Amino acid sequence: MRQAHIERNTKETQISLTLNLDGNGAADVSTGIGFFDHMLINFARHGLFDLTLSVKGDLQVDTHHTIEDTGIVLGKAIKEAAGDKKGIVRYGSVILPMDESLLLCALDLCGRPYLVYDLSLDREFVGDLETEMIREFFYAVSYGAEMNLHVKQLSGTNNHHIIEGAFKAFAKALDAAVQVDPRIQGVLSTKGSL
Repeated sequence: MRQAHIERNTKETQISLTLNLDGNGAADVSTGIGFFDHMLINFARHGLFDLTLSVKGDLQVDTHHTIEDTGIVLGKAIKEAAGDKKGIVRYGSVILPMDESLLLCALDLCGRPYLVYDLSLDREFVGDLETEMIREFFYAVSYGAEMNLHVKQLSGTNNHHIIEGAFKAFAKALDAAVQVDPRIQGVLSTKGSL
């Protein structure tokens, strides 16, 4: 099984995360931020990843360190679990509807981090989650995983639907990218490495 266990301990956060790319969508998540937990559980379920995550962060300050550091650790776990990337499809993309919202996510496990983020969120909070932290999360994941990641809102007005659609679209795109294709010899690159 392609899995990784990452721990990160700083003065701001203590994180323990286990990710199995070949799971069935089981999730045990506790970050102290209810809506963020809901998004990560959706990520696991819709990507069919097994995810165990415990985060203790300085929420008395705000949600920034907890969410950003979780993104860093999740990104590193994706990179480690994907291993040498031999035989994987490498690219994944999906257009995902969620009620009135339509989200696009496309990614490349190329070893070069880059984020293009285009969500129009017009509320400061959804539940107990600061909406400006959604970009920070995806940025941290893209750099931790060394992936090129595009998250784009095609339509939508409800902030909850937009954010949840983005997490589900990310899950489906990542699931597609880590699939093994027996036709691929080595890695899918003319350079010979990713």
